[in-house]
Amino acid sequence: MRTGAAAGHRGYFHEALCYDSDERLLAVALPFLLGAIAAGEPAVVALGERNTGLLRAVLPADAPITFLSGDAMYTRPASAIRAYRKMLSDFAAGGAGQIRVIGEIPPEAFGATWDWWARYESAVNHAYDEFPLWSMCVYDTRRTPAPVLADVLRTHPRSALPDDRHVRNADYTEPVVYLSGSRPPAPDPVQRAEPLADLTGPTPAQARDAVRAADRGVLPPADVDDLMMSVSETVANAHRHGRAPVRVRLWSGADRIVVAVTDGGPGPKDPFAGLLPSGDGSDGGLGLWIVHQSCSHVALYRQPGEFTIRLTAGNPHSGN
Repeated sequence: MRTGAAAGHRGYFHEALCYDSDERLLAVALPFLLGAIAAGEPAVVALGERNTGLLRAVLPADAPITFLSGDAMYTRPASAIRAYRKMLSDFAAGGAGQIRVIGEIPPEAFGATWDWWARYESAVNHAYDEFPLWSMCVYDTRRTPAPVLADVLRTHPRSALPDDRHVRNADYTEPVVYLSGSRPPAPDPVQRAEPLADLTGPTPAQARDAVRAADRGVLPPADVDDLMMSVSETVANAHRHGRAPVRVRLWSGADRIVVAVTDGGPGPKDPFAGLLPSGDGSDGGLGLWIVHQSCSHVALYRQPGEFTIRLTAGNPHSGN
């Protein structure tokens, strides 16, 4: 049985909680969690350390709430979806009529990697819709850039307000439409330099060799191995499902390696590609899903006559 603002709703009740003070955050978050306790519903908090501390200070000490580290949950969008779907499945299998979650993407994601987190916020409207979930995604308007807040309103059907109102967002865009749009990410600063490698029509093995040659010994070997695997999979998919010419460009910075794989095709037909596993792998969807869990950042974007997947290993937030 659904309770609170989500009473009578089927599927995922997805809200944004945009606030400009600790008091406004608590004015929404505290009743949300106390309502779960009163109704005997599972409640999960996945916030940053500071906001977790604010809630712990005002909640009953013995409150039956699951506290998770937001920084740990929100490392990669595909990994977050996989972890949440497992947790929601477990709660639903245990008979939960509603599950409440309040979560917070780390603010460093609002910069160079926001493009894939915006895709996440849109995709979860579909990815979690089979569960009786009511969630609030927390955004501090004092440190969230205006373009990010605009995306938040486009990817959340509703907003939760401190006066106990739950309003529809006029700019909300259905996931298939939002995810099918062209969203070129900001160029990585390392791309200002000439690429270390610029290959046309390379085999997956040649692409792996280029990544290996770019390794300066700064990144952990496991990260380099993951990037080599990801580049190999992406090049194979470009040859198999894209259109010639396939081009691979590679840059290396002080703390990361960036690889752009471009082909002349339109890109995946599935708007959720990479964030959710697609098919049995015959169309590249399963491989792209694994790639999204292996790299520090993955950007997908279309430009006239070409489709690019940009893969990063290392620190995508650095300006170096």
